[in-house]
Amino acid sequence: MKPLKSFSVLDLTNVLAGPFCCHQLVHLGAEVIKIEVPGRGDLARQLGADPELNEKGMGVSFLAQNSGKRSLTLNLKHPAGCEIFFRLVEQADVVVENFRPGVMERLGLGFEKLKEINPRIVYCAISGFGQDGPMKDSPAYDQIIQGLSGVMSVTGNGESGPLRVGFPLADTIGGLTAAMGITASLSNPEREAVFIDVSMLEATMASMGWVISNYLMAGVDPMRMGNENFTSAPSGTFQTYCGVLNIAANKQEQFEILCNLLKREDLLHHPDFKTRELRKINREFLKTELETELKKNDAKFWSELLNKAGVPAGEVLAVPDALELDQIQQREFLETFCDVPGICRSLQVVKTGLQLNGKTLTVDRPPPRLGEDTVEILKECGYKEDTIEKLQAEEVI
Repeated sequence: MKPLKSFSVLDLTNVLAGPFCCHQLVHLGAEVIKIEVPGRGDLARQLGADPELNEKGMGVSFLAQNSGKRSLTLNLKHPAGCEIFFRLVEQADVVVENFRPGVMERLGLGFEKLKEINPRIVYCAISGFGQDGPMKDSPAYDQIIQGLSGVMSVTGNGESGPLRVGFPLADTIGGLTAAMGITASLSNPEREAVFIDVSMLEATMASMGWVISNYLMAGVDPMRMGNENFTSAPSGTFQTYCGVLNIAANKQEQFEILCNLLKREDLLHHPDFKTRELRKINREFLKTELETELKKNDAKFWSELLNKAGVPAGEVLAVPDALELDQIQQREFLETFCDVPGICRSLQVVKTGLQLNGKTLTVDRPPPRLGEDTVEILKECGYKEDTIEKLQAEEVI
């Protein structure tokens, strides 16, 4: 099932937020043409932990989120490049870009121009701070957004100080927000041209609803609580004999089951733990008491025992261990491509986090080499071979 199979997307984005947005769209069935600068392409082609792949222009950061796309190299600063782009826009449904505000207008490729060419175009601009406001021209990287949004201020504990989330959270949320806006816009059968303005700062803060609402409505200043859950206790990480365990005994009945399983019924009658609010106040004391028992066995043992009894629990795993989970393996979360051109080896990448009618979304081609589909796409647009050769000679493509 490919709900976007009748739609085409022009992806002018670089590095993460935009490419991640289009990663969702291509898995949902859209045809995605990735438009890249001739000679160097997406900066992500030079990023990643494998220097050899970076040298080949197929860096891990690029491979992670560009499967299923076609690559067209195009110099948008050249009049002939703009003409090719306009031809593509005529037939496209979506344009996605993550330049700084105003760049597309200076190139003569802004929304007002494109909607003249295609009155039904969905134009999505992803930027750090949105298309207007006093910060619109400020450079924005994921860590900058994490800091400005308040995410870092509530991550870590009192001793560690503010910490960034260990993956590009703001970029990812920005990309997901853009994909949601695009798919919602495409769902209107009578749509007119629409401009989607995605602010990574606002998208990230929108995901912090509980934390922000506690401040706005309850007057509680958000603070760093490490691995503790500010809404309940015992709810957080606990040390076992071997491994760290997450427990979320948020309900009274779950707390009672937990104490009974640990043979610590006395905690149920302790004056410091009788109610949810008391347990939150005395969470450190309670954690110490529970860990005394939890250290008698390992995290895997307790996870299985607690879940079976109805108390949410789970081991804290490293990424390699998480990928080996039977749950991940059986739901075919990883995509495998064999003998990928450009890297001369097999490749595994993640898909998306959803299934449709019990089927995992998948794509039929690996991440493209830079400009791999340029000639084919131009021929589809009506360009003849001699014209394409001239465009190559003039470094338009």
